[in-house]
Amino acid sequence: MPTGAALILLPLVIPIAIWVSWSDARFMKIPNKAVGALTAVFLVAGLMALPLADWGARWLHLAVVLALGFVANQAGLLGAGDAKFAAAMAPFFARADLGLVLALFAACLLGAFAAHRLMRAIPAVRRATPDWASWTHRDFPMGLALSGTLVFYLAAAILT
Repeated sequence: MPTGAALILLPLVIPIAIWVSWSDARFMKIPNKAVGALTAVFLVAGLMALPLADWGARWLHLAVVLALGFVANQAGLLGAGDAKFAAAMAPFFARADLGLVLALFAACLLGAFAAHRLMRAIPAVRRATPDWASWTHRDFPMGLALSGTLVFYLAAAILT
């Protein structure tokens, strides 16, 4: 991801990432409106941030990740919201950075899982957020790790 593109996209992505993380932790749901908002950011700001050919080619990323996410959802590996959000994130990533993206996702997944499990074990946190579904749900709110992956990817592009 070019630094200039990341500088344009990151400020627009951060509020959506926070929204997705909060919603997934509280309700165990990623709103379709958040998926649409992220897609709209790439549609409009991505067109300004990236060369037209690159911007156009990255829409294939969305289709491929959506198809893979559908299969993973049907296999019970992840939720439908996770699959849709991952697909909306996909155009933001350069294909050449796939290794970096997977490493960031692994790190974010481990960090988000550990932080979530730690926070739910702290009585003061539980009292402050008693109605959060993720505290008692068997599944992990993957939106935390997905959002972190996108934010850290764009931040890394700015810092390198």
